[in-house]
Amino acid sequence: MTPLAPSAALVELAHAHGVATDFHDWLGAHTVISDTTLRTILGALGVDAGSEESVAASLADAENRPWRRTLPATVVCREGWTPWVHAHVPHGGAVRLTVELEDGGTREVSPVERWVHPRVVDGREIGEATFELPGDLPTGWHRIVAHLDQAPVAEGTETATLVVTPQRLELPEAVRHGGVTGLMTQIYQVRSADSWGVGDLGDLGELASWAATDLGAEFVLINPLHAAEPVAPMEASPYLPTTRRFVNPLYLRIADIPEAMRLDADGRARVEELAASTRALNTADTIDRDAAWSAKREALGLIHDLGLEGRRARDFERFREREGEGLTTFATWCALAERHGLPWRQWPAELHDPSSLAVAEFAQAQEDLVRFHMWLQWLLDRQLGEVQREAKDAGMSLGVVHDLAVGVHPHGADSWGLAGALATGVTVGAPPDQFNQLGQNWSQPPWHPERLAELGYAPFRDMVRTVLRDSGGIRVDHVIGLFRLWWIPQGDGLTPADGTYVAYDHEALIGILCLEAQRAGALVIGEDLGVVPANARDYLDERGVLGTSIMWFENTDGAPTPPESYRELCLSSVTTHDLPPTAGFLGLEHVAIRERLGLLTRPVEEERAHEEQSIATVRDALVARGWLEPGAGIPSVIEAMHRWVGHTPSVLRAVSLSDVVGDRRAINQPGTEDEYPNWRLPLAGPDGRPLSLEQATESSLAVPLFRATAGD
Repeated sequence: MTPLAPSAALVELAHAHGVATDFHDWLGAHTVISDTTLRTILGALGVDAGSEESVAASLADAENRPWRRTLPATVVCREGWTPWVHAHVPHGGAVRLTVELEDGGTREVSPVERWVHPRVVDGREIGEATFELPGDLPTGWHRIVAHLDQAPVAEGTETATLVVTPQRLELPEAVRHGGVTGLMTQIYQVRSADSWGVGDLGDLGELASWAATDLGAEFVLINPLHAAEPVAPMEASPYLPTTRRFVNPLYLRIADIPEAMRLDADGRARVEELAASTRALNTADTIDRDAAWSAKREALGLIHDLGLEGRRARDFERFREREGEGLTTFATWCALAERHGLPWRQWPAELHDPSSLAVAEFAQAQEDLVRFHMWLQWLLDRQLGEVQREAKDAGMSLGVVHDLAVGVHPHGADSWGLAGALATGVTVGAPPDQFNQLGQNWSQPPWHPERLAELGYAPFRDMVRTVLRDSGGIRVDHVIGLFRLWWIPQGDGLTPADGTYVAYDHEALIGILCLEAQRAGALVIGEDLGVVPANARDYLDERGVLGTSIMWFENTDGAPTPPESYRELCLSSVTTHDLPPTAGFLGLEHVAIRERLGLLTRPVEEERAHEEQSIATVRDALVARGWLEPGAGIPSVIEAMHRWVGHTPSVLRAVSLSDVVGDRRAINQPGTEDEYPNWRLPLAGPDGRPLSLEQATESSLAVPLFRATAGD
């Protein structure tokens, strides 16, 4: 059956709320979004589009909505801009505006001579006054205040969040004068002799020190460290966290907690027993997060029971004060999860609302458990800061560069604590593309664009601020999601192909990202692969946000894009975690996986021939440059590909640790869940056997690949 085409009124309503009514897919084909999809997506935005009558009413509501507020909820502008702000008052009323600056100062806002006819809204005549913000406001988080001579059009709308962002995020001094080379890895894969079954922050510190000292690496880019569930089963994907604001305590190095030294003999013996049991996991072929966390959770409980003293106690209290309500809400959710299990929607109904009396009573009764989960986040904050200091002391100019996932788990802490900022009834994903021809459903609830603005973008700011703390930079996975996201309606029989794009205020989101990065002295890398909206890359370049180039994806006129033609403001590498390591890709591991899992939409012979031709084209280009002998083996091809990247003008160039050790296995197959052991494979050598961190640092490929990538 042919999907019903939307009416003109429905199309207009969709556009009013940033919902795309058509798009061009990865093959360039024009696709019109169905009537059903548009009505469902609008419903998820809280817009009634169930009938043509409700569509007409919702259109009128969209036109009147700004007039129902004295001030807009949030105004975001760039430093030096002088935007107009509209204030709405009962017709005939007087109003003046001031700006309350972040530092405590106050500025008057000048009115603009502009006549606007009053409008009748909800039976009242409402007038509009226009003001122009000063162009010399400092960057930061400020507030606009409306001073009225009568009651506002709606209570609580007399103030607006004002965010002044930098025109451009300037690069840190260390990378302004030529490209620098770094290492990238999934840190949980990298297990040392001291690991408890999973790579941890101690391992990250050791890895960074080695990379800086022996390889001249200026940064180490790692997977998201976002928090997962505090109880089994723990989600394996670092890109499907329970929250993006806080960190997974699985990454804590137990031995580096000072209070552990105060354990009595029995306590020390028990912790050593737990360590021994988990170290046995270090040689396993898959990572068992649940077993590792079970042991760490017990050890951490023993240490927490000792309490804090002196300056450590004072530092913890300062941390709690700094993180505020967000930390309390998250820690309460963790405590509830320990007591009632997951998912949280199966808890007693009175516990579904974080602001309920029942939740407050639980938090009071379980004060020590809530405090324990706060303590874990404090420990992580301290250890992450120490890792960054170690990396910089070892010679890295940037140090650790963190990764920010696209979204959160649909049953996680943020879906409970930030429910008001998230849309329901939909998930985020991607339309069908070259590497997953059925499309992708990431099972993540998206930010609700309008509610996020109503909250002054505070949830987004707090999340970004935490990830940027003690880091040299942040990689934003699927940065195009700050422009638009592919929303997929939930329901039986619906697939990613049944979705559509929903727009976000990228000027606000990217501006806030740049503001927080500027304050942290960090850079921002946008993962801008795949289908990209027109002009998005130009916009990111204008704001000083780096793009991402993967050699396999960079092609011009049917051949690899010459290295000299790569973008300067970019992180370039041979591969990425969504592809097999280079040795595996050259061996068509990605085709074998997709054939085995039934993810191909054309015959495997055709797929294999296409990929073989792509690889042959890369080989030919490398030979033509004189960097590869005809018929050379895979190790030589890998080194030559890194030399290609080394001759780009990109300010950042990265070498995957998987390539350094000759690993072949894909860490992730996009668009799959349990069909493939995504995010559960440890670092391994060419033979598929797990490698330790100590073995990885002895790889004979490390120095040649880094020299090639550095342009030597």
